This record gives sequence, C-alpha cells and structure tokens, in this order.
Amino acid sequence: MFVHNKRLQYTVRVGRTDPGLANLLLEQFGGPQGELAAAMRYFTQAITEEDPGRKDMLLDIATEELSHLEIIGSIVAMLNRGAKGEMAEAVDAQADLYRKLNGAGNDSHVTQVLYGAGAPLTNSAGVPWSAAYIDTIGEPTADLRSNIAAEARAKIIYERLINVSDDPGVRDALGFLMTREVSHQKSFEKALYSITANFPPGKLAPEPEFADAYFKMSVGAPPERGPWNEGRGLQLVEDPPVPVDGGDGSAAVQLSEKERTTLDEMKRRLKSDRTHDPETGAELGESAPGADGLVE
Repeated sequence: MFVHNKRLQYTVRVGRTDPGLANLLLEQFGGPQGELAAAMRYFTQAITEEDPGRKDMLLDIATEELSHLEIIGSIVAMLNRGAKGEMAEAVDAQADLYRKLNGAGNDSHVTQVLYGAGAPLTNSAGVPWSAAYIDTIGEPTADLRSNIAAEARAKIIYERLINVSDDPGVRDALGFLMTREVSHQKSFEKALYSITANFPPGKLAPEPEFADAYFKMSVGAPPERGPWNEGRGLQLVEDPPVPVDGGDGSAAVQLSEKERTTLDEMKRRLKSDRTHDPETGAELGESAPGADGLVE
C-alpha cells in the first residue's frame, strides 16, 4: 500500500513566477526521461521480480520517483501560480496577456491555455505521457542496464534544466533531483554486478565464432582503432566475408506442394510484361501546356 506524506521529500522555494520555465520543466514531469516514467518502469519490474533484495530496491526507488514527481510538479505549479490567476480572472488586456503567453520565445501557452496553468502529464512540447516510454523486458540483467541508462539520461536533462534557470530555489531543488539520479544509478549497478552471470544477458551462450568479432562494415579510410574494435575479447575483422557463415547468402524456405503450387499461380498472374512500355501520367504532365511552371 502507499501512504501520502503531505510534506515534500525536498523543500521547494521558487523566487518568482516563470511560465516559460514551468513549461520546460514538464520534460521531467511527463516526458520520456521524467519521474513518472521512472516510477512506472521500476514499479512494473518490482512486482514481477523474484529476488527479494532486488524487489525491495525497485519498490523503494519507484516510490521515491513518485515523490520526485510531486517535487517537480510542485515547482511547475509554483512557477505558474502567478499567471494562473491572471489567466483565470483576465486581469490584463487581451494584447498584454497574449504577449505574456508568447513572450521571450517560450511556449507557455501550451500549459496556460490548454491546462489552466496546471501540471499536465506531457513533455515540454505538449506531447502526452505514454506507457511506450517503459522499456521493461522482464530479464533483470537487461532491465538493470536499461535502468542505469535511464538514470544517466535523466541526470543530463536535469543538468540542462539547471542551466536555463537563474532562480536559486529552483536550481537547488533541481540539483537535489539530479543528485538522486546518481544515487539510483549506483544501486542499479551494484544490483547488476551482484548477479555473477550478468553478461551476456539471458541464458543462451553466444556463438563463439561471432561473439568476439568486430566487423569493419565501411569502405575507404582504415578504421580508427580502439578498445571498442580490437580490445581485450574483440578481434577486428577488416574485410569480413559475405556471407560470414560460409553459405551462399540467399534466403530459402521449404514449401509444401500445395504452397508451391499456389505461389506459382500468383507469380504467373503478377508476372511483368517487359515488352510493354506505356506512356505514364507523369510523362503526359511533362508535355502538357504550362508544364514548365510559367504563367501565360
């Protein structure tokens, strides 16, 4: 069960209203790297996790992400609070209100007009939150890697948001949220490494002849060499054979007699007449009067 504590996990102090900044901060409210996406990603992993330690960790972090959703939503609400009354009560002339909504190049009209200065579950461009952001696949060694990457992406977004704000209170709260992404990444890494057989993900072993090969798939200049293509456990193959399996490189399937007969009938019906070369509509258009685009 979940119990709501009326106090935020971190105190939010906004120095002045700023609808444009509020709109940008929605990226971490309803965006793909945002707090709701993180909470749902870890919660759905937790409810099917068989390891009790990882289950506890995922539930703890999922719950904390919901508290972060409350923090970022509260910042958005405070940044919009002054404009909320202006919009509802129409205290300004229409032209002045319009300039406020569209001034300084921000898109605050998205939240001001459509959502009444609220905190909608959208990203900063107004795109609704989607469960498609959740990439859980049900294999801990893969999901934990995805979680690590998700925390890294969220940290980068928080850095960018900090860089576009000069409000000390906003920057302070965003700095806390950014820092917690690092803490979560540490937990996910340690949980991953505690699974001794964590790589390669899954159970089946890779095919030995291809597992260590790095195929140079571009032509022209020689490859830039590094540990990514010739490091420990990797062998650079500069001219990989095609096909690499030694076969003829074709695609084939075993068909039943009925399937082959039906396929042959279709091929006969759809066979191209290579001697037939009719004039096309495009060609007719090219020779039509005025086709050169000039107005007579």
